[in-house]
Order: sequence, then C-alpha cells, then structure tokens
Amino acid sequence: QVQLVESGGGLVQPGGSLRLSCAASGLRFNLYTMGWFRQVPGKGLEFLATSDYRDGRTNYRDSVRGRFTISRDNVKNTVYLQMDSLKPEDTDVYSCAASGRSRPTRSSEYYYWGQGTQVTVSS
Repeated sequence: QVQLVESGGGLVQPGGSLRLSCAASGLRFNLYTMGWFRQVPGKGLEFLATSDYRDGRTNYRDSVRGRFTISRDNVKNTVYLQMDSLKPEDTDVYSCAASGRSRPTRSSEYYYWGQGTQVTVSS
C-alpha cells in the first residue's frame, strides 16, 4: 500500500520560512517524479514544483520560483519543499504527490497523493 505522509506545516510570519517533508512508502521512490501542490480555495490544486525521477531536474511554478526549493533523498524516500520569503497568499494546504511521468505539472498526471499539511502565513 502506497503512503505519502507530509509534515512540517504550521504558522509562520510573513517573510519567514518553512520546510515541508513528504515521506513515501510502498513504492519504488526512485522511479517516481515527486511533486508539490497546494489547494487554493475556489481554484483547486495548484502545481508548485516537481523533482524528476530520471535526472532529478526540477521545475517550478513561476510565482514560487526563487522562493521555493524542491529536493529529494532517494535513500530516505523523502521529498522536501523549502519555502522562503513566505507571503500571506501562500496560506494553503500543501500536498505531495507521485507520478510515473517526467516533469508533470497537472494534478491528473499524478497517481498517489498525501493527505496534506496546512501552511498559514500570518502576523
């Protein structure tokens, strides 16, 4: 049974940082592209970043490029999202997901999903 479990969310002040983790089990982690999304009210799932399984190449949504960094540890079967310079509009539920495709940006391209972790940016 595949499980993706996110952690690291919480309350942070504007301009602050958080590091999200997503621990995967039940799948061959190094064969999956890992992605991060957030649930935007009224808009659905919004792509944030991917780490490609083939070469580790990363891809980002324009609005977070330079502020967010995705990384993965294929030994620990964990993908991370380092979030810096956080803004109130970054407040959302953040989820990780696994895909067998290369550089997928649509949620429909992902097979497995975590439950999500809440990130709140507020003073």
